[in-house]
Amino acid sequence: MPQLVALLPWGHLRVLLDRVKDGPTRDWYLRAAVEYGWSRDIMVHQIASHLHERQGKALTNFSRTLPPGDSDLAQQVLKDAYNFDFLTLASSAKERELERGLLIHLRDLLLELGRGFAFVGSQVPLPVGEETFYLDLLFYHVRLHAYFVVELKLGAFKPEYAGKLNFYLSAVDGLLRTEKDEPTIGVLLCESRDGPVVEYAFKDIQKPIGISTYRVTRELPEPLQAEVPSIEDLEDIVEQLRMEFDDAREAQEGGEGGQCGN
Repeated sequence: MPQLVALLPWGHLRVLLDRVKDGPTRDWYLRAAVEYGWSRDIMVHQIASHLHERQGKALTNFSRTLPPGDSDLAQQVLKDAYNFDFLTLASSAKERELERGLLIHLRDLLLELGRGFAFVGSQVPLPVGEETFYLDLLFYHVRLHAYFVVELKLGAFKPEYAGKLNFYLSAVDGLLRTEKDEPTIGVLLCESRDGPVVEYAFKDIQKPIGISTYRVTRELPEPLQAEVPSIEDLEDIVEQLRMEFDDAREAQEGGEGGQCGN
């Protein structure tokens, strides 16, 4: 442990001492900060989101569908729940809105997913027979050397979601995976899940799939909406500032022209 302490700047150590009072938990963040090279701001974010309580907690079938070394690493890669509090979505939001919001905040999404994820694309087409199917999000994990298919669902997990994701994994293995790649891994993100339902849905599936929940910030409550500027208000402010800037620039250019004339 003293050797690890010597590898972090004093600012990181102050964050650990100030924000993490439990010894074993502090050691966990110390090791993670050294392993993943976190900046101080990222460390603060990970502590605030209680990463140590979420890491490796997704329900998966990795232990029987992946080799031992890969299954352990893949299990630790996934979290439960994923924290998407950088999004603000209405309770009536659709999966496409959730996907669009994650893409807008792609940097934050990659930070929440963790080290090793490289973004491949959104709505990636998979031509199968005479039909074309589209993946919500596709990543490649550079440490596992495997594609990750991420499907987004609002509401609770349903057994048919596992079957559809299993189909997508087979298609990616057949169309995108190379001889150097490990088996494609599926991640299904739902707002909630029931353990026994997931267990039965996984029972005869031979592809590696993990089920995690997520949380997002919903729209502001009505009492707060009256206290927060609306989009229209902000647009008016921006337009007013733009007009004032244009007027000031024209006045400056006019003054410079007058001086040149003199």
